[in-house]
Parts: sequence; structure tokens; C-alpha cells
Amino acid sequence: MAKILLVDDAAFMRMMIKDTLSKNGYTDLYEAGDGAQAVEKYEEIKPDLVIMDITMPNMDGLEALKAITSKHPDAKVVMCSAMGQEAMVIEAIKLGAKDFIVKPFKPDRILKTVSAVIPQA
Repeated sequence: MAKILLVDDAAFMRMMIKDTLSKNGYTDLYEAGDGAQAVEKYEEIKPDLVIMDITMPNMDGLEALKAITSKHPDAKVVMCSAMGQEAMVIEAIKLGAKDFIVKPFKPDRILKTVSAVIPQA
């Protein structure tokens, strides 16, 4: 089963994504509350996929994405953003993000993105 790291400073957002994924058979789920924790956790667990918010304290999602992809160019990272952050989303794609999901999330969009990025799961 695929290892998925959920990164968001809002615990309820992590819980919402976790709930959607676990109801659909994804059980190897990990969490981080900011970009710095995400980079640390990535090294520790080497997840198959990272779903990461862009706007977070300590280290934002773009900085964390840069840090992860600089050491792991094959990392699969999907960014999350609220409406109106198109410039950040474009930057994230340039930095190596595989896709992005716009908040508020729709469960089917999360699942569609996860299965597209890690089809073997």
C-alpha cells in the first residue's frame, strides 16, 4: 500500500483528507503540520506521495517542495491551495509538483488526483 504524507497547518484539513483516503483503502497515512516537519518526515518515511498545503507557518509549501525535490527529484508532491493562488500553483508546478488540488476539497477530486499520481496503489 502506498505511503502518503499529508501536510497542512490546519489539523481539520489533514483529518478531512485522511478520512477520505482511509475510506477508500489508503491506510498508510502520515501527517505533518508545516513545511519543516514535512521535509523531516519525508526523509524518515520516504512516502510515495505528499499532499501539501502551500500557505503554512515556519516553512511554506513551496519552500518544503524545493527542499524535498532538490534531494529527491523523483518525489511525487501534490500541492493544495485556496482559490486565488494561481501564481503560487504555477510556481509549484515549475518546482516539480505533479498536480494541485484547490480548496475546499471534494473527496472525488482528492481520490482522482491520488490515483493519477500513484496509479499502482
